[in-house]
Amino acid sequence: MANGLKGIKTVRDFELDGKVVFLRLDLNVPMENGKITDENRITASLPTIKYCMEKGAKLVMASHLGRPKTKDDKEFSLEPVAKRLQELLSAEVILVEEPDSDAPRALLQSLKKNQLILLENVRFEEGETKDSVEFAQKIANYSDIYINDAFGASHRAHATIHALPSVMKDKGIGFLIEKEINMLDSLLQNPKRPYLAVMGGAKVSDKIAVIERLMDVVDGFIIGGAMAYTFQKAQGLPVGKSLVENEKLKYAKEMIERIEARNKTILLPVDHLVTKSISDTANAHVTKDVAIPEDELAVDIGPKTLQNYSTALREAGTIFWNGPMGVFETPAFAKGTFGVAKAIAESDAVKIVGGGDSAAAAEASGYADKMTHISTGGGASLEYLQGDKLPGLEILRSKR
Repeated sequence: MANGLKGIKTVRDFELDGKVVFLRLDLNVPMENGKITDENRITASLPTIKYCMEKGAKLVMASHLGRPKTKDDKEFSLEPVAKRLQELLSAEVILVEEPDSDAPRALLQSLKKNQLILLENVRFEEGETKDSVEFAQKIANYSDIYINDAFGASHRAHATIHALPSVMKDKGIGFLIEKEINMLDSLLQNPKRPYLAVMGGAKVSDKIAVIERLMDVVDGFIIGGAMAYTFQKAQGLPVGKSLVENEKLKYAKEMIERIEARNKTILLPVDHLVTKSISDTANAHVTKDVAIPEDELAVDIGPKTLQNYSTALREAGTIFWNGPMGVFETPAFAKGTFGVAKAIAESDAVKIVGGGDSAAAAEASGYADKMTHISTGGGASLEYLQGDKLPGLEILRSKR
């Protein structure tokens, strides 16, 4: 077992039969007009739920959804999630409106074999984001075992992530967190070489801590997305109207020097797809070299760059991908991101995708099923990789 899980029990370590298991899940799925648009997080929660059911546990499940201001923000209700879980589990999922009341306890007494309780969005409760021990204690009063399987929420010290396990004796993690941590640990401990980190997205500043941690572990970085234009400007190359973080130019310049001083590689774009404005897809064209014309902005990597990146990726032993290569949500600007996804998919490397935009890009590219692991964590996976302790995991570690 890798270091990240040291001193933490898993759901396998408990006798579950007849016990009330409080299962904190991450069912924070994207919704449009009350319809779930991506059910990955629900699917990822099923193995732990099914295991608990098979072992005869009485299940109380909980999750947050979005950032509701009050209980009246009904668009953040977990009702569509309850319905979907019911279909996927072929079991009755009872949505309990008031997690804070005696309703769950009363229901538990008459709960039948194929019935599960799902608490309404825990963020409807003021105590959740305040890490309230009082709110946690109400849940602890009717729960025997606490299991956290909400990796994507484990970097927040909220009541159902932190205060609740602090007042419960029996606590551990589910299969999803176990897999997430083992996968992320494999990026930090003995990764197969060469190990390439593909970094994209808008801002260098969001990735600095991860870049710093990985600098001593990886063999090279591949940079795309808007963060590449900050590196380009830092080298004194013209970037036109492209998005640049001017306050990070010095950092970008030094980072290139530090990577080269360590005999590692950093691949940056050599050509770009440019246009006059993001909404102008008709006039998008490829630059002949690295320079971006002054009245245009770059929206994706160009074909020569994609070729360079693909060649490097196909020979990698380990790939960590975090962030798209361009504005992939616009089909006309998605070639670079999808091309990189294809190259990653076709390599024999251990391929780990770091949640958030990268997970969405992997899905949209059609290559998601070729990845070794796509993190459900987003922010949590980056915080873990940059060496931060996640409150939701630390509280589960036995001190002896």
